Amino acid sequence: MNARVESVRALMDERGLDALLIKGKTLKRYLGTVTGSGCKVLITRAGGYLIMDGRYVNEAADIEHDLEFRVHEQGVSYLGELAILIGECDIHRLGAEASQVLVSEYQKLCDLDVEPVLLDGELARMRIIKDEYEIAAVQHAVDVADDVYAKVLEHLHIGMTEYEISALVHYYSIAAGAEAMSFDTIVATGERSALPHGRPTMRTVNEGEPILIDFGVQINGYQSDMTRVCFIGQPSSQMVKVYDTVLAAHLAGIEAIREGVVARDVDAAARKVIADAGYGAYFTHGLGHGIGMGGDLPLLNTSGDIVLRNGMIMSCEPGVYLPGVGDVRIEDDVLLRDGVAVPLNHTPKQLRILEVR
Repeated sequence: MNARVESVRALMDERGLDALLIKGKTLKRYLGTVTGSGCKVLITRAGGYLIMDGRYVNEAADIEHDLEFRVHEQGVSYLGELAILIGECDIHRLGAEASQVLVSEYQKLCDLDVEPVLLDGELARMRIIKDEYEIAAVQHAVDVADDVYAKVLEHLHIGMTEYEISALVHYYSIAAGAEAMSFDTIVATGERSALPHGRPTMRTVNEGEPILIDFGVQINGYQSDMTRVCFIGQPSSQMVKVYDTVLAAHLAGIEAIREGVVARDVDAAARKVIADAGYGAYFTHGLGHGIGMGGDLPLLNTSGDIVLRNGMIMSCEPGVYLPGVGDVRIEDDVLLRDGVAVPLNHTPKQLRILEVR
């Protein structure tokens, strides 16, 4: 954990902060400490504190060896203990996660005689370069997702519902050791696959139509995210053309992921393939996003200004969404290593047509 605390302190130096208050689960997980909602972390120039109520003391004693414990009564605000630490540690400028601080809480922080400084993208940038441990953890989550998808394909048949497909994804994921899904699993078939975030319904699978499955697993805090589209029986010539176009765009995006390239230029490389095929109006989202513990950078979209560096992991997921017809989206998680893109997924990306059953 020490190296990650030093990353926090480097950010504090950059922003002229005396301390950083951490409430969000992602950053607590990043620091390797207890993630419960009743736990807050305060990192100062010289130390670190885990502020919690009594429910978490036993768990914290088992896993936390770096932070000093400050325990308050359950049902009583942590702000009282924080106020004591502000005085003890001579804190004047206090950083906090913008996404985790309520307006009322912000006002109470102001009353503690400190200057609250809300941080947003800076915290994600702090986590943007993955170390070897993190890369291995993401690779494991990707490997599990690949295996889950292969198992689910064995069960697909005409007439099964999107709910049933989603249930299989969840079952095989949890059976493989996933502590959670990375996000709400997306299963969309036929014309519903044209919904980029289509959640599963009772709609049943028909012959020759797209079956889109987009999911990821979280293991030891690290996530994967993959999308594939398959068909039971021969798809229409229109869908074959769309599939070939999206696959070409996907490969162009991976080819464009290079050390020193600006994120928006990767998006542009994939988007050009789709636009040149006449589907530009139907690619309605950015090409990709960071992969890690959640909320990661970089963002590969039309305004992405981050310069890509070795150790970044990102998705590459172009799609074409034809209203009333269907969609193809192909997504891999991609590591930038030694200056070039290394796809972490091993699930085939070529057009997959299953036998009618």
